[in-house]
Parts: sequence; C-alpha cells; structure tokens
Amino acid sequence: MPTLLEEVFKTGGVPTLTFVEPIEFNQLLVALRTPGRGIVIEGPSGIGKTTSVLRALDALGLSEKALILSARRPDDVEMIVELPQMDDIGTVIIDDFHKLEDESKKDIADYLKLLADREDKNSKVVILGINLAGRSLIQFAPDLNNRLETIRFEANPDDKILELVSLGEQALNIRLNVQEDIASGANGSFYIAQMLCHQICLDASVLEAVEERIDIEVSFENSKGKVFERLSNTFKDRAAAFCIGRRIRTEGRAPYLHLLKWLSEADDWSLSIDGVVRTYPELKGSIIQVADKGHLTQLIESNESIQSVLHYDEITRLLAVEDPQFMYYLRCIPWGAFAIELGFKSIGFQNQYDFALSFSGEDRQIAEALFNKFQERETQIFYDKNEQHRILAENVEDYLRPIYQSEATYVIVLLGPSYPTRIWTKFESDSFKERFHNGGVIPIWFKSAPSGMFDESRRVGGVSFDDSEEIEPQAEEIVELCCRKLREDR
Repeated sequence: MPTLLEEVFKTGGVPTLTFVEPIEFNQLLVALRTPGRGIVIEGPSGIGKTTSVLRALDALGLSEKALILSARRPDDVEMIVELPQMDDIGTVIIDDFHKLEDESKKDIADYLKLLADREDKNSKVVILGINLAGRSLIQFAPDLNNRLETIRFEANPDDKILELVSLGEQALNIRLNVQEDIASGANGSFYIAQMLCHQICLDASVLEAVEERIDIEVSFENSKGKVFERLSNTFKDRAAAFCIGRRIRTEGRAPYLHLLKWLSEADDWSLSIDGVVRTYPELKGSIIQVADKGHLTQLIESNESIQSVLHYDEITRLLAVEDPQFMYYLRCIPWGAFAIELGFKSIGFQNQYDFALSFSGEDRQIAEALFNKFQERETQIFYDKNEQHRILAENVEDYLRPIYQSEATYVIVLLGPSYPTRIWTKFESDSFKERFHNGGVIPIWFKSAPSGMFDESRRVGGVSFDDSEEIEPQAEEIVELCCRKLREDR
C-alpha cells in the first residue's frame, strides 16, 4: 500500500516520516538522562517541543515508563496536584504547564527542588510551556534556578525546515518547486511547514506516494491563500473579539488590536508588555491601562475561544500564542483593512497624546477625574502626575513645551479662578496659546471664575463646569464630548 499524504505531512499528531531533530535535541537527551534534575522546556507553540520529548524518550528507551499529563485536561490536573506527595514517579511530563493555577505551580517548584537535592534516580519531572515558563516557575522558588535544566526551543532555522520538506519529498517521491517559500512562510515552525506542504500537495493532486518521481509546479501564493481562507473560518471571530475588547471604542488607541498586531510580528510568538511600552510610547497609556488594571487577563479568561489561542502571564507580563495555526493566521492578516472592518478608522497616530491637561494645583481633583475617564476610553492623555518619573532630572520646561505645543492633538485647559496666578500654568498657556487659532485647545470654563476673566478663550467652543456641583457626572460629560470630537477627527 502506498504511503499516504496525511502520513507524510501531518497536520495533527506526532510526525514520523518527516520528523527533524531540532538544534536543541542533544541537550534534551542529556538532560533526560541526568538523575533527579528537573527539566523546563520552553518556547513557542508548534516549534516541536512535545514531539522532540517523545522522540528523545524513544531514543533512550523510556517511552513506556513515561507518563504524559496535560494541564488542559481536568483529570490530569488532579494527578499533577498530587505529584508532590508521591515517590518513585518515574518520568512525568507536564505539558502546558502555564495553564496551571499558581498554587499548583508553587507546589511543583518545591517538588522539583526536593528531587534535585536528593538526586532522585527514580523520579524526574519534565515541564513543557510557552516562552519564559522557567522564569515563571522560579518566581515561586527563587533558589530553584541552579537546580533546573532550562532548554529554550527557538524558531528553527530554514535549513531545518528544508530538511523536513526534503524528507516529505522523498516519502512521496516528488520534487516541490517552492521549498524556499515554504521555509520562509513557516517562520521557524515545523507545524506550519507541515500544514503548508500538506496544502501544496492537495493543490497538486498528490494524495499518496507515486511510483515515478514527478516535479510539482504550484503557485505558493495560491496555496498560502487557501490556508489563510480556511484558517479565517476558525480564527477571524476570535481575533476580532480580542481586538475589540470588552467594547469597541473608536475614539481610543485600540490597545488590544495593537497588541495582537505586534504579536503577529514577534519572532518568538510572544510579546512583552514592558517591551512594547518602551518601544511605542504613543500607546503607553492605553497599553498600561489594560495590562495593569487586569483588563487583559479578564478578557482572555472570560472568553474560552480567545483562551484557546492566547495566554497572558501576569508574572512575566508576556502575551503569547497558544496555537501555531492562529499565529500563521495573524501573520497573514491585512491589518489596515482588518482595523477598518472592526470599526477602527486609524491604527497610526501622528501625535504622541490625544489630550494634554493644563490646570492649576487647586483643580487637581477634576483633572484626576478627567484623566481616569479618558483612560477608560483607551485614549492617550498627558497628565503630569502620571509622568513624574519621566520628568525627574529633566529640564521641566524643555520636557513640557513640545507636549503642549504639538505632541497632543488637543490641550484641555481647566480655567479655574487660580489658573492665571500660577507660574506653571503661565508657562503652559504660553506654549499652547497659538493653538487657539487652529482648533487645538478645548477650554473648560469654571463657574466660580470671575466674569470676564477668560473672555479671550470664548472665541472658540468650550465647556462650562460648575465646581459647586458633583464632579463625576460633569467629568463624564466633558470626556464624552471630547471623545466625540476625536472620533469625528479620525
């Protein structure tokens, strides 16, 4: 019986005919032979971690004695929780370790330390997880660091992907004309390479091995498009649900959409929140808002379809892809068109801030209320209290002047009675006064300010504020008006 396509280029299960040893394979073999010492294998999904462990166990003759547990299966989780109370467990592999509850992670960390200290020859725990699983584990037991063997599976180089393709060609007795395209499109993932090769063979009507060798001529872009179309049926709604968040805010800076877009561009299929905040200061406020206040965690944990493809670790502050097919789908999304389809009119921002607040110290309470409400709308707002650490050791005037002159789309100025009497508000108003002429300033007139004090500002549209009434409802109204203006601009 001829070898079948699905036996060669496998889109599920462990590959046999097209298994390629990753560059970390020898390190894994030695680590598995070392008594007692725990192993953490971390890296992106679809990179070959689980397959490599199974093949290494086969090579060492340990397959029949190994127990594979997954933190995704409730029955397995019950057994994982009981492991620290057991002796002579043999070799136990805990897959998807990052899915465990923190208390269980801590117990496993303590157990690994115990096994390493006594060099237990009859017990070994192998942990498989996404990026920085080792760091997450060590957070629970800092002195575990030197008692673990951490093996990081990186994206596989093109020559490894080409080796996989070549093995498949030999098994089917064919020659593909798009090997280099496959290597580039796989982006280091054995799984994605298998998926692309499978589709290419389908397009060429190669369903099993042929007796006489044939050269296959196909359009890689055509096959790639079919894969993307098929994956869209599965993943488009999940991607959209994540990008929109709890509700779409077209006036905001689309933090969830940007996180997913940046994740699609990440070489290791994971994204550091701290890293992107440094790289994209124009989105710092909205990103910190969703990460630090738990919104990102809540969004993922409250939606099972999102949870099946994305994971966020609050300890390492790392957002990572769980499913290699989803990662491939993300890489193929036309992000500009996708954003518009979701209702976001722009994902590029000319200004670092949407709004900058200018006010005297006596009016900080209303400024704080406005700041909080603007943050809830996922906009980027300059508020001095939130920037104190950045201003330290800087020339304050040099730091503030460009923000009020041009870096904020709008300056919101709180014209309370004391505004004209303060040194810093004088400096700030001098910086933005020319912007009254081009619609860049939104004045808020306080009822308590003497009549005629700010007559000049009334040449432009603004909002009245009664400081004898409750702040919250008025702040909400001001923010709604400002955000409506921003939405129309975009």
